[in-house]
Amino acid sequence: GIRDIGVTGVQTCALPISVARYYQDRGVHIIDADRIGHEAIEPGRAAYQEILDHFGKEILDSSGHIDRKKLGPIVFADPQQLRALNAIVHSRIVARTQELAAKHQRQNPRSVVIVDAALIFESRIGGSLNKVMVAWCRPEQQVERLMAKAGVSREEAERRIQAQMPVEEKRRRADYLIDCSGSMEETRRQADAIYLELRRIVEGRRPATG
Repeated sequence: GIRDIGVTGVQTCALPISVARYYQDRGVHIIDADRIGHEAIEPGRAAYQEILDHFGKEILDSSGHIDRKKLGPIVFADPQQLRALNAIVHSRIVARTQELAAKHQRQNPRSVVIVDAALIFESRIGGSLNKVMVAWCRPEQQVERLMAKAGVSREEAERRIQAQMPVEEKRRRADYLIDCSGSMEETRRQADAIYLELRRIVEGRRPATG
């Protein structure tokens, strides 16, 4: 697994300027699990057909792509449907994440790699990472930031958050915590301190072999 190559994961609440973006500006290599998830359901991919077989063609847009704004309300209103979608998509996201992380690590054995994943525990990505960082904020802020990021209603944002693991449980499982409920400067200060720790971990890692 990618635990062996020292990949670090970050769970972010949807910030206007995300923690992952801030680390990217510091030279950290970011693997965006959400983007991988988007790619996994593109036409022609195996997951695309499996999702259509389960949910029907009503979730497609006019160009034949899966419309996440149609699919979202279905799965976030029904835990069984969400489990069905996750069973199709999550394993593919984990496999692709591991593939990309291993490739980058071979080419850049002393770089810090962060997997940016909102569902880092639910998708079981977290279990294969060297360290897990949880960036969190107050519930009302989380709702507002998700509404802004995903372009969904308050009701839809609240439903999506309720479908996730409670933030208290994520914080309990984390190796590092970033409180994003204050100013951007306060968030950056915490992110910088953790970045120095991540660099120490990477510098102490033996060069990749093979």
